[in-house]
Amino acid sequence: MLFRQIVNEDLGCASYLVGDPKAGVAAVVDPHWDIEPYLRLSRLHGVRIEHILETHTHADHVSGHGRLARATGAAIHVSSLAGAEYEHEPFEDGWKLDLGSVEIEAVHTPGHRPEHTSFVLRDESRGDEPWAVLSGDSLFVGDVARPDLAVEPHEGAADIFRSLHERLMKLPDEVEVWPGHLGGSLCGSSNLDHKSSSTIGYEREHNRALGFSEEEEFVADAVASIGSRPPNVEHIVGLNRGPLVEELGHPAPLAPRAVEDAIAGGAVLIDARTNEQFDEAHVPGAISASSYETGFATKVARVVTEEAPLIVVAASDGYELEAADQLASIGLSVTGYLRGGMTAWRSEGRPVERIELIDTAQLAERLGDDGPVVLDVRDADEFAEGHIPGSVHIPFGDLPARLDEVPRDGTIAAICSGGKRSGLAASVLQRGGFDVIHVAHGGVGTWRADGRPIESDAGG
Repeated sequence: MLFRQIVNEDLGCASYLVGDPKAGVAAVVDPHWDIEPYLRLSRLHGVRIEHILETHTHADHVSGHGRLARATGAAIHVSSLAGAEYEHEPFEDGWKLDLGSVEIEAVHTPGHRPEHTSFVLRDESRGDEPWAVLSGDSLFVGDVARPDLAVEPHEGAADIFRSLHERLMKLPDEVEVWPGHLGGSLCGSSNLDHKSSSTIGYEREHNRALGFSEEEEFVADAVASIGSRPPNVEHIVGLNRGPLVEELGHPAPLAPRAVEDAIAGGAVLIDARTNEQFDEAHVPGAISASSYETGFATKVARVVTEEAPLIVVAASDGYELEAADQLASIGLSVTGYLRGGMTAWRSEGRPVERIELIDTAQLAERLGDDGPVVLDVRDADEFAEGHIPGSVHIPFGDLPARLDEVPRDGTIAAICSGGKRSGLAASVLQRGGFDVIHVAHGGVGTWRADGRPIESDAGG
């Protein structure tokens, strides 16, 4: 049997190639936007990708099923409950697909979405019993899926409880669990582990969410622990449910003058270099979001509109297209990139802006009557757990809509936990006309570790 997990590290999404090399046939489950890994693996192992299976209509990333179907001629299979508008072969609960000696069985596990389906795998060389389940967005390692992206949260959570206890937990303990998301994804909670797999038995014993024996208790806890929604949910669901999407823009190489004209026409420049490179010098009005860090595309989507034409600048040739592809994976369209990067921009003597970068020790020295206003851009639970006394709190993703809450009569010092989100926030503030400082190389945790005062919502 051929079995491979393919992970999109930026989004924390996992997909799978399953097949039988002797029969020369394979299927891909939940394909990512970048389909090259599946094509490469199929070539290496001498299998034809003849089937594409979706556990559900994804809300956090654009599926690659259209691109993969075009490249391979494979049939797309999705639950009849999904309401898919593209050409596909619908299946029901209990549907089975034979791939040589491998069998894939559909097990309806609603909750995250009404159509959600897990896939149980059997290999006749191992016997008749299932050996693995591709649990999609139902059961994760250390966590379960969020219930609020498609239906009313209490309803979704109740369905997840029943799917877990009436379907997945009926599988033998030794069955391997291969989920659709790993740590870093917004489709789970902070309990979502970075491990790539588990077993039914291990999750039964150690997964906190499975410790609730009563549906009512599970539902209350699931609803109370819902985190920030992935950006552009409705837009992404529409793309994944509608006519097959094969491309999202064709980034064109642009000379500095063309970039300048595009910005004047409303385009947003995304600077995908490191925050430190951005702070040293950047194109005026650009937004800093390093593609070297996980969550790059999601962070960008939190601060730009889905309709905004985007232009990318990167550290060197090649990285612009990689960054553009990451943005496309969550439904954003990049129309062009700065050919030659910042070197080309500066060689023509075009204007640049800078942001002062300081650490927490330098911030402490500056605070006082005439010091900067500290803007904490972490999530609400992080801020509640502990923050610098007197700091203002606006999560970085809310900044574009809440700039009127930021004081304009002084300098703003943007801070987070390590300097990444604060770098993006500082660029949004500068773009909005604020005098800003970027606190990096540490954050509120460093401030606390150095023995400086901390406030919390509990008064600690």
